[in-house]
Amino acid sequence: MDLLKKLSDAHGPSGNEAEVREIIGKEIKKHVDSVVVDRMGNLIAHKKGKAPHIMLAAHMDEVGYMVEKIKPDGLICVTDVGGVMTDLVLGQKVHIMTKEGHVSGVISHPDLSMGKELKKLPRTSQLRIDTGMKKEDLVKKGVRIGCYVKFAQKAFVTGKSIIGKAMDNRIGCYILLEVAKKLNTPHGVYFVFTVQEEMGLYGAKTSAFEIYPDFAIVVDVSASDDKDEDPTRCLGKGPTITAKDGEFISNACITDWLVDIAEKYKIPYQLEAISDGTTDATNIAITRGGVPSSVLGVPIRNIHSPESIADIRDIDNAIKLLQILLRKPPQRYLF
Repeated sequence: MDLLKKLSDAHGPSGNEAEVREIIGKEIKKHVDSVVVDRMGNLIAHKKGKAPHIMLAAHMDEVGYMVEKIKPDGLICVTDVGGVMTDLVLGQKVHIMTKEGHVSGVISHPDLSMGKELKKLPRTSQLRIDTGMKKEDLVKKGVRIGCYVKFAQKAFVTGKSIIGKAMDNRIGCYILLEVAKKLNTPHGVYFVFTVQEEMGLYGAKTSAFEIYPDFAIVVDVSASDDKDEDPTRCLGKGPTITAKDGEFISNACITDWLVDIAEKYKIPYQLEAISDGTTDATNIAITRGGVPSSVLGVPIRNIHSPESIADIRDIDNAIKLLQILLRKPPQRYLF
């Protein structure tokens, strides 16, 4: 899990994925025929082969914050980069990224700073980053409007779990890298590491248009519901295979093919049909004349927070499932 920890620790919010892209580029280049970075910033690694030509996609970007303004007292107001879960960020250490390096601070709330109890979940507009510095000192250190804010947590493994920031979607990036390292298929495969998924699925739209694959599998994470009374997405019970989400319906032939593979090879899996959220598959599926698409996910707790939790066994089983799919891809995309 050292590579996944390294990916998790890297700084890569939407629109600023360079550090993550550099790690991925170094890891994958010896396992494919070509690696290019397009004008959007997507990294596209290609292993040549015969049809069907398959696109595997995972987004590199993570949720976070950006400096909105610096108040006269030195407290920093922020705006969301993607949808951060505010109930899990209070008291968290962060780094404000500058051209010279970074300035560290803590996410706070005016009421908490004065010892008061919060009555309800704070909105992002109510959060403040407290560095203990005055505005003029922050400006001298390069803090300004538009600076990204990085969660300072380091990923770690405990038992069968890995915990860290940006598991959405460094887990997907890790899975694609591991699949590329052990690739055994006569078919052409595009490993696409996309940008700006959390802000609008933008990288997926442009990369799929350029590649126009025969079909696509998006690898992402899924919000676990294993604390509910009737859970369907539990840690440790296998990767999720998506039937639908809030904006996307999977190609039924590909979804059934994934299920058939999982059952034949005794790989645990969980079917997912949800009403909220979506993935890069939403834009990939409607590229040009259409790209048959499906989604393979790994359930995590505390999604979009500094401390997400995933089960390593689910990650390993997602890798196994994809490896078999690439050797034996579906032969049709319509019933």
